[in-house]
Amino acid sequence: MAFTTPNEWDAHYTSGKTFRPLGDAERQLLAEHTPAPDQGLALDVACGLGELARHLADTGYTVDAIDFAPEALTRAQTHTPARMPRAVTYLVHDIERDGTEGLPHKAYDLITIRLAWAFVGDRTRVMNRLRERLRPGGALVVITPVTANVTADRRSIALDEDELAVLGEGWQTAERHDADGLVVLVLRDPSPTHPACTEKGEPSSHSLLGGGAVVTDPVGRILLGWSARHGVWELPGAGQDAGGDFLHGAVQAVQDETGLMADSAGARLLALLMDTVHGVARLTAAVRMGLVPEGWTPVRVAMRRVSG
Repeated sequence: MAFTTPNEWDAHYTSGKTFRPLGDAERQLLAEHTPAPDQGLALDVACGLGELARHLADTGYTVDAIDFAPEALTRAQTHTPARMPRAVTYLVHDIERDGTEGLPHKAYDLITIRLAWAFVGDRTRVMNRLRERLRPGGALVVITPVTANVTADRRSIALDEDELAVLGEGWQTAERHDADGLVVLVLRDPSPTHPACTEKGEPSSHSLLGGGAVVTDPVGRILLGWSARHGVWELPGAGQDAGGDFLHGAVQAVQDETGLMADSAGARLLALLMDTVHGVARLTAAVRMGLVPEGWTPVRVAMRRVSG
């Protein structure tokens, strides 16, 4: 069984089929490792008929239960009592294709994925988005069959040991428990990931980014500063971070080097100039701007009129 579309899953539920009921061992592990905090929020991903979502609500969570099969949610709502200790909100939502932007809450104390992770295609991207939705101290729980406990024709519903190992990567705590043949993986404290340089070590710089500010006054003069080091008049400018913005960098350079306040709203990128200095490629942005009125206070800079 390798359903991939909402229609296929709707047909599955319409025919009266379901999944393995939530077992006592799972309930006990959830109670032990993820008790509901005060005003706790839970997200049940791929909730199906809502059995786990209703259990979490019974234990004190307010639950958002999502699934991409409308028929599953229609049937789940019919099994939800009108009065529960906490509310369950059912939402048609495809976690893989819709992402996490449309979820009812920004962050959760508990995120559960039961008997569904094997059906997710782009697991790395989905897991990274779910990690971002955990509150500090929260837990993400994956409950899944494992290939060692299923027959070959049911391989598509289970995870193997390598897939389980990947699930645990990027977490400071990854606890594995057994629930009558199901693996219950409790993941806590996402670890920030940093790129690592291998073989050749950390790479050296091969290019430079920078910006030069072309600051003009109403009569066409350009703001220049004298460089004692190079013996020339030059534009205000500074190096540029790779993730920065050329316009913001040039405006900041004017303020840092001259004490004048540039008009950031009127800044315009004129050109990008490429050259090479000592064998290193250099990309320089020419940014034109004026000065705000209070920025005309005289300082130790020169306004040189440039023809042409």
